[in-house]
Amino acid sequence: MKPEETIDFPIRKVWSRISRIYNTEAAKYGGSMAVGQILLNIEPEGTPSTKLGPRMGMESRSLVRTLQTMEEAGLIKRIACKEDKRVVRIHLTTKGKQMRDVSRNTVIKFNEAVQRRFTPAQLNNFRQVMSELDRILEHEQLF
Repeated sequence: MKPEETIDFPIRKVWSRISRIYNTEAAKYGGSMAVGQILLNIEPEGTPSTKLGPRMGMESRSLVRTLQTMEEAGLIKRIACKEDKRVVRIHLTTKGKQMRDVSRNTVIKFNEAVQRRFTPAQLNNFRQVMSELDRILEHEQLF
């Protein structure tokens, strides 16, 4: 079987290109795609760090390192919950909110550029296939 005939090869190839585009844009602002993704997933009232990883499909080790780097850069702050000190919420700083806006605008521009090149039906089919593939990978043992 040729790589082009597999399911994973085109996904991996396209994701690598998307990742390069996002990382190149983020580097202009001293960030990375991972930092931008985290910024976009922190809710205004703060988000428990334990919910960030699963929400983004990110391994906890990578997330911990990235959060530490973001805290050192002044993008986030960790605040212990007053009711339950075991729960720590991640909050955006002013600088983090500015970087989140940059990330959001980058994602919007990318999506608008892609959406202009496909019909709504094509995009709907793509989303259906990706959603079903995600469901299969989440709930079924393939091997």
